[in-house]
Amino acid sequence: METRKVQRQGPSTLAMTLPAEWAQEHDVDKGDEVSIRMGGKGTLTVLPESANTEDSMATIRADNLDSDSLERAIVAQYVLGRRVIHVEKSEGALDSEHINAVYRAETQLMGLGVIEETPERIAIRCSVDPEDFTLDNLLERLENTGSTMRGEAVKALAHGNPDLAQRALNRERQANKIFVLLLRLIFMAYQNPNLARAVGLGSGFPLIGYRSVAKNLELTADNAEDIANIALNAEGHTLDVDGSTMRRIREFTDQVDEITVTAVQAVVERDYDRTVEVRQLFREISDREQEILDDLPEMPNEELLRIREVLVSLQQTAQYAMRNAEIAANLALNEESDHVAIE
Repeated sequence: METRKVQRQGPSTLAMTLPAEWAQEHDVDKGDEVSIRMGGKGTLTVLPESANTEDSMATIRADNLDSDSLERAIVAQYVLGRRVIHVEKSEGALDSEHINAVYRAETQLMGLGVIEETPERIAIRCSVDPEDFTLDNLLERLENTGSTMRGEAVKALAHGNPDLAQRALNRERQANKIFVLLLRLIFMAYQNPNLARAVGLGSGFPLIGYRSVAKNLELTADNAEDIANIALNAEGHTLDVDGSTMRRIREFTDQVDEITVTAVQAVVERDYDRTVEVRQLFREISDREQEILDDLPEMPNEELLRIREVLVSLQQTAQYAMRNAEIAANLALNEESDHVAIE
């Protein structure tokens, strides 16, 4: 570890020189601006202006990539914060499968659109302004989308309504768009502390927690998608259970909804009391899946498995919410509150 001496410049300013090797590597010269990130435990990070990826570009060479690999590469560059992504081949025109991959990626990523196309090259640009969003708002939107999907899927089972199940499935694309946009903003905020403040964070400390919360919410949307698929494919688009059992399943769904929304509120509000509330709510339903299964009458294994899959999806959703509550507790206890004094 290299040490540097702090010097005084003026009555209220302290200064420190930057290592020449670092400055040369990052093209930092006299008069250039650098970004400062203040982290936990007294850390201070200096970032060159080049760390700002808001206007960065990337070129993907499609020569040795199949359609799926190219699509994943475009999504990765989007997540990494590239503003413009070029897709090209070293020689000859792009194959039709490459062109289709570009347009598939365009439809699943928020704000992405083709701005230039020739036989040999396609340019796509992200028009999303990061300052139009906050991470907290996107987490709440993702949770709400997942809850809506879950409610529609279970209601489809209760009423034998395939249209409701299809509506829930149609929302999955929106959930995925929000999730990937969250990843993009998290990566960009990590690299640019000024952007971290723009998306609603005072520092970069919560970013790793937000990444985990976003993934958990994306997985809960997947659970809702699973229930919707069960409703769409089941005979009569419903479960072979009596009205009392279906009411218990819907009540179970309502309780899971309360847990998921409370956990996200705990994250965005840094509220430790809400994490305690989530734990209590989770304890109340910890055995609900098995209780409902135990009270079922004898039935064919295929139908029993279908019911169990619905209940497992609901229970897993509650477990993901518990993980979010644990992250919320860590974020909350890192700040001064009625519960903690930090010196």
